Amino acid sequence: MQRRDFLKGAGAGLAASSLAACGKKEETAAAGELPTIRWKLASSYPKSLDTIYGATELMAKRVGQITNGRFQIRVHAGGEIVPGLQVLDAVQQGTVECGHSASYYYVGKNMAFAFDCVVPFGLTARQQNAWMYHGGGLELTRELFKQYNIVNFPGGNTGVQMGGWFRKEINSLADLNGLKMRIPGIGGQIMAKLGVVPQTLVGTDIYPALERGALDAAEWVGPYDDEKLGFAKIAKHYYYPGWWEGGPQMSFYVNIDKWNGLPDAYKQAFETACVEANVSMLADYDTRNPQALQRLVASGVQLHAFPRDVMVAARKIAFELFEEEAAKNPVFKKIYEPWKAFREAEVQWFKLAEASYGDFLAEP
Repeated sequence: MQRRDFLKGAGAGLAASSLAACGKKEETAAAGELPTIRWKLASSYPKSLDTIYGATELMAKRVGQITNGRFQIRVHAGGEIVPGLQVLDAVQQGTVECGHSASYYYVGKNMAFAFDCVVPFGLTARQQNAWMYHGGGLELTRELFKQYNIVNFPGGNTGVQMGGWFRKEINSLADLNGLKMRIPGIGGQIMAKLGVVPQTLVGTDIYPALERGALDAAEWVGPYDDEKLGFAKIAKHYYYPGWWEGGPQMSFYVNIDKWNGLPDAYKQAFETACVEANVSMLADYDTRNPQALQRLVASGVQLHAFPRDVMVAARKIAFELFEEEAAKNPVFKKIYEPWKAFREAEVQWFKLAEASYGDFLAEP
């Protein structure tokens, strides 16, 4: 390179550096002018569910740290501001600026809400993240939430849940007939077609119902959370997998008007903190569940896989239900069809790689 060209290039570089420095000063000045904003977040969950509720505390803490304390979010447990199952309504109406919930609680408004959380025989946690972040899921579900004045963000996942606690063994599909089981939502609809009498109870009411015989079985989450509720004292048969919750995603909801009113820097802080909370919750469960399961088995809990005829019948009913809903619900159909194609490709890939590898690792 000739000296003249070098000097010309060096001069351009210095000019660029000077502009960048000026830009940083302007950004710093602008950051100093950002307002102090205080939001309330309503959770659907009690503080005792430290994995799920803890994700909201992590998100709020990180937003505060990123913004030097200027954007503050105060987290309220389920029932403190609104009942746990009314979080979506509270955010929609502006009672709170944001919330944390599981969207399948709201399938009564539109069954399509389940895609923002989980549908039976649907995606695992990793597949759900892939679909939401890179497979078009976030864009599709946001069209639905926009109708409710909300913008949604993935905010955690439990991973594949367990199939629940049963007083007696389930050896075939016939053993489900007449069984009274705590299982809400779409999973409950499918179980009803298999002969089960589904019931919806909040977590604190499950143990007493099992104890007095009002329930024959109950599903909740997985070993870590189930251990806290003491189900093993009454129902010793612990089934897997929870085919109705193969990778349930929790979500953060934000009132659209409040979201649009945020400075861009605060929006970026919020989105970044949501991603961290999303990843952290699953990692937390994956750490705690194996330890809790070992304790449960040591206490006398018996593990069982659901009989194959139960799994096959439930899957058949699930997809018949989805097709029926798609035929009458255009919002559901718009999400369901691309979701179904994405799921089919994911299943084949995971069968080839993840499942075969995991099966080999589990061999003695």
